[in-house]
Amino acid sequence: MRGRKMKRVGLGLLAGIAMIGMTSAAEAKWLRADTDSFIIYSESNEKSLREFAQNLQRFDTTLRLLFKVETPGEESKLPIYLVPAAPDVAELATGSRSASIAGFYRQDRDGSFAMSFRQNSGGGGVAGTSAAQQVLFHEYSHHFMKRHLRAAFPAWLIEGFAEYYSTVDFDKQGHAMIGQPVYRRAYGLLAMPKIPAERLLFEQPGAMRNSGQIDVYYGRAWILTHMLFHNAARGDQINAYSNAINAGTEPKQAAADAFGDLALLDKDLNRYIQGKLSYRTTRDAVPVSPNIKITPLSTDEDAVIMPRLERLNARGDAARLTKARDTLRKLAAAQPANADVQFELAAAEWDMARDVRDLAAMRAALDKVLAAKPDHVRANVLLGRLNLYQLREKGEDDAAAWREARKPIQLANRTDPDDAVPLYAYFDSFLAEGKRPSEMAIKALERAFVLTPENIEMRVAYAFALANQNEFDRAVRLARTVAFDPHDNGRGEAMLARLEAMKARRTGASQEAVTDEDADD
Repeated sequence: MRGRKMKRVGLGLLAGIAMIGMTSAAEAKWLRADTDSFIIYSESNEKSLREFAQNLQRFDTTLRLLFKVETPGEESKLPIYLVPAAPDVAELATGSRSASIAGFYRQDRDGSFAMSFRQNSGGGGVAGTSAAQQVLFHEYSHHFMKRHLRAAFPAWLIEGFAEYYSTVDFDKQGHAMIGQPVYRRAYGLLAMPKIPAERLLFEQPGAMRNSGQIDVYYGRAWILTHMLFHNAARGDQINAYSNAINAGTEPKQAAADAFGDLALLDKDLNRYIQGKLSYRTTRDAVPVSPNIKITPLSTDEDAVIMPRLERLNARGDAARLTKARDTLRKLAAAQPANADVQFELAAAEWDMARDVRDLAAMRAALDKVLAAKPDHVRANVLLGRLNLYQLREKGEDDAAAWREARKPIQLANRTDPDDAVPLYAYFDSFLAEGKRPSEMAIKALERAFVLTPENIEMRVAYAFALANQNEFDRAVRLARTVAFDPHDNGRGEAMLARLEAMKARRTGASQEAVTDEDADD
């Protein structure tokens, strides 16, 4: 890498971004771009989608080169949905177009996906790359970190990492420019009350009292990451800090050992903000992947994209989910032969609260899907889950009935061995039965984790599976990655406590056995 200097961040750069014109919904048709690492859905024209896909894949290649990830792409690709404008993203995320959300990344047992809005102008009075690109690069950096940097990182570094790489751009020769300013954080950094470094290091962004403080938190996380990456006087401190945390050192001790006096760190950070920021360029040009295929969605697929997004993003909100389900009921009635719509209806019924689910309607919709597409992977998984749920509800203890219920899930796995969802569903089926997972089920979980290590639910399940095999050190390392994650909603700390309790019980039982043997002698 070789460094270049940047001009000082100024408040005059904080002008609004002008959106380019978008195709109207009536004229738009969804396209799909398949790359080495992504499946991108957008209503834009083929030329602009290809350029977008090339740039995003090039960003992925840059991260792989920087972090020495040898594979050129992913077996389990990340779906990305591009909607026209930031308010459309906000509405899907929260139900309100006025929410300050321009992009997000989500993962659950049915897989990960990211959302952003379509490319806008890079100008509009704001220096640097476009807002749309920065949002998506931020969200993808989270995905990349979770998938490929398999270690525990504190909240500030998780967000600082994503902000730092969000501004990656490419010069005319194709060199990646890394570490450019995040101008959208300038106001929070220069005009808002500062968050001391000590508080930044040990608090989650969720502890901030309002959106202004959250903006300052993200800005300070970015600038601290930038300083630790670029300031020669700070050397290898960030690696020493991360290594100590992953070795089990208490976070405050790890910070003190790596950074020294935290008050001095804060002073250095404040001076760094006022100075000129350097960025680096890659020595060689980053190649553009030729493996980009763009196809229009079929009429059936096109009809279901927005209802699918409504359903996926309504989870946890009963009113929004009911509205999404009712929309899909109407669409399914109007298009009874559309297998994609029927699957979304079945999935929406399954997502509803147990006391309001219509399982008969769900099964009828799945029957229509599988009559048209017998090897539909996700429909077979959903049918298996429905079968297992109904067996558990009636207290079935016939092992043959449980084996029969699993068959659709096994078919889904045979159809697509690189889809983590059927693999995890197979493992989970034994828990539904109340049985210890078989050796094959444990292997399925391991494979699901290899494919999608960013999935917290699978990570948690795998950690406990390791603990049940007395591999507590590996289990605890996984638990730490969850505990530090700012998006985990507190599950990680409880998980760590449970694993420590399991380890103590096992250790105690072992010691008691040894003592009894000594007494017999």
